[in-house]
Amino acid sequence: MLFFWLGLLALILVFLWWFFRERPQQPPVEPPTLPAVPARSAAPLSVEAESAPVEDDLTLIEGIGPKINQLFQAAGIHTFADLAQADVSRLQAILDEARLHIANPATWPEQARLAAAGDLEALKAYQDNLKGGRAV
Repeated sequence: MLFFWLGLLALILVFLWWFFRERPQQPPVEPPTLPAVPARSAAPLSVEAESAPVEDDLTLIEGIGPKINQLFQAAGIHTFADLAQADVSRLQAILDEARLHIANPATWPEQARLAAAGDLEALKAYQDNLKGGRAV
């Protein structure tokens, strides 16, 4: 009986040591910065440049992650301009087909319009009023 109580006490002490031990401090995580959107030039594109599709990083839009980006790329939405011109019902149909019912594309065309214009300050201000891509 004495060995039982000593063993139980030893287990409790080991647990307390493990629970209250000093853990290494994690460095603070800095929020990601928005990447710079390259300015669109007015010069005409060459034939070689027109054949290669230019793709924007649609994950810059709040509410769009890598999976939704991949779905939009497959559906022919490659740039911010494509997304800005897309109808919200079409975007929702793409999401419904992939069974992604949690995403709400209502604000995505407006965000994409700001990103396509290169107005990242206005985009950031607009995204500050969103939560998960939804207006709050």
